[in-house]
Amino acid sequence: MDAGTIQSFNPATAPDSFRGALGTFVTGVTVVTTDSPDGPVAIVANSFASVSLDPPLVLWSPAKSSKRFEHFAGSRRFAVHVLSASQRDICAAIIGSKTAIARVPMHLSHCGMPLIEGALATFECSLEATHDAGDHVIVVGRVTKAHHTGGDPLVFHAGKYGTFAMQD
Repeated sequence: MDAGTIQSFNPATAPDSFRGALGTFVTGVTVVTTDSPDGPVAIVANSFASVSLDPPLVLWSPAKSSKRFEHFAGSRRFAVHVLSASQRDICAAIIGSKTAIARVPMHLSHCGMPLIEGALATFECSLEATHDAGDHVIVVGRVTKAHHTGGDPLVFHAGKYGTFAMQD
């Protein structure tokens, strides 16, 4: 198919095509962390968005099928980290292991929340609401503390990681 051809499909019967269409949207890469009885846990998520400035709310959407879902579904607090382009190895480690957060540069906040060092932005959140959303859950967090720095973000597009280049 050439770049000018538009192919229509039914997302309910063509889930691979639907996934491909969703993959055309470039997203930033985040890692969500929480504390758990098993220690610090992390999950990679590209389903992150701002919701409100007043009150300060953000959302992310973990898959119910994730082996890490149980750690986040019941968590009353979590932190969302926007990864920098230089943190691809952290992303890969966390994809490979739910406890990899213990082996990446991080520290615990005053309340024991695992915080990744070097992230472009970090949003420490308390759970505001959850909403059932098919095979995912929408988790809304009230941001209680945030920080950010400059740098290039790690991005995800069409199943691949990359970087964002600013243009004048």
